[in-house]
Amino acid sequence: MPAYNEEDFLLLSGIQHFNFCRRQWALIHIEQQWEENVRTLEGTYIHRKADQPLIREKRGDKLIVRAMPVQSRELGITGICDVVEFIRHPEGVAITGEEGLYLPYPVEYKRGKPKRDDSDRSQIIAQLMCLEEMLACDLTTGYLFYNEIKHRVEVSVSDSDRQQVKEVLFEMHQYFKRSHTPKVKTGPHCQSCSLNQVCLPELMSRRSVSSYIESRLSE
Repeated sequence: MPAYNEEDFLLLSGIQHFNFCRRQWALIHIEQQWEENVRTLEGTYIHRKADQPLIREKRGDKLIVRAMPVQSRELGITGICDVVEFIRHPEGVAITGEEGLYLPYPVEYKRGKPKRDDSDRSQIIAQLMCLEEMLACDLTTGYLFYNEIKHRVEVSVSDSDRQQVKEVLFEMHQYFKRSHTPKVKTGPHCQSCSLNQVCLPELMSRRSVSSYIESRLSE
């Protein structure tokens, strides 16, 4: 897979939107549409502390870095890790200003509880792959912290997980290159989507936009 240029980078966080709903991702990342709801506001509040880049903590053999910028030329993405915990390890990498070697473990904060789909897992896996490329190290573990259960979930990453993320990101780049917004696929997830009133899933699943406009003009 050829390396992407920086001007073609997509937002890493978009992979979570894409796996939740391809149309939602396109509305946000291609059409630049966004609306807040209770869930998005709760998510912003939860990320408030994690997203403070000036906070850096040292706790014994653990160095905690918040709001760490990451990117991958291979995947064509850029973004921010909520938290990266660097744990002292003989097979780790050197960190400026610190003695010894450290392995990074990305930690992503989520407002709810573990999901049935892979949308959250794909995001932490993409972060891990960025760290591997940037720091030239091999990683196998990341974490998702869910505010609703006040607990972190360990995510073990396999080669098949990496391949799946690569395929999803390739699909995202293809949509973005063509400026293509997919048609709606309605489901229970539509009720919790902040873009419900923009997408109009029930309307769009029943008739085309042109037929809707024509009917309104004829009234």
